[in-house]
Amino acid sequence: MKTGIRLDEYISLLLEKRQREPRNKDKFPEAKEGFSSPAGPVPTEEIRLFAEYKEQANLLQIAKAAPEKRKVLMLKKFLKMRRNQQVIIFLQNGNEVVKTTGRVNAIGRDFVMLTTPKERMWIPFHAIESANIPSGVPLYSTTHQNIIYDNQLKERLLSNFGETVARRETLIQQFYEETLASSLNSWKSSWVRVETEKNAVTGKIEETRKKILYVSFFNEKNDIDLAHIVLIRSIPYLSLLPLIGRRIIKKLDW
Repeated sequence: MKTGIRLDEYISLLLEKRQREPRNKDKFPEAKEGFSSPAGPVPTEEIRLFAEYKEQANLLQIAKAAPEKRKVLMLKKFLKMRRNQQVIIFLQNGNEVVKTTGRVNAIGRDFVMLTTPKERMWIPFHAIESANIPSGVPLYSTTHQNIIYDNQLKERLLSNFGETVARRETLIQQFYEETLASSLNSWKSSWVRVETEKNAVTGKIEETRKKILYVSFFNEKNDIDLAHIVLIRSIPYLSLLPLIGRRIIKKLDW
């Protein structure tokens, strides 16, 4: 049906009709500052509870369908829920079960990184027997949670995501799941103690290539299969002095 009016006149009439339309007050006030409509007909706290339940139910179904991935999936989910919190990790080292405690710093594709005031630890998922929360320790890292919004960082993420994330380790851990090999590569020249199923090796990280970790202690070179690693601990520089002294004495005895 032809109205005989121009397009700009028609648009102005539509805008006038829209302004005269009755508008109902939004039932959920928080929707005004977020999306155009709420995610469901129920209050937002109920939606969030259901979303969390649905995520865990889906995880259980995936674990049933792929039993070989169950351990890794459950560990990753548990540790991600405890990021920046204290956890207890039980390691299977030969016939012994070793307990270690630390704060969850990063969760990778096949490992978790724990930190303490003195050291940093890389633990492969295949070496973990179980994980738990220390009793009597609060769930939050601090009593007051301070949230700081960095508008410049937000703008850089929107305009130049790849380069911005690649420059900061925290963002890499947030957006990507590193493997143990790629994480160790980013810590080249760091002194570590590598514990395997049979022995322990101390040295400086050279590189990781083809699932092999290469460490060196001055002229001594060692290559370690990542599949046999149970635990990797960082060594403070002051702790190196006794090791170097013992190595020098050993060479003099020869």
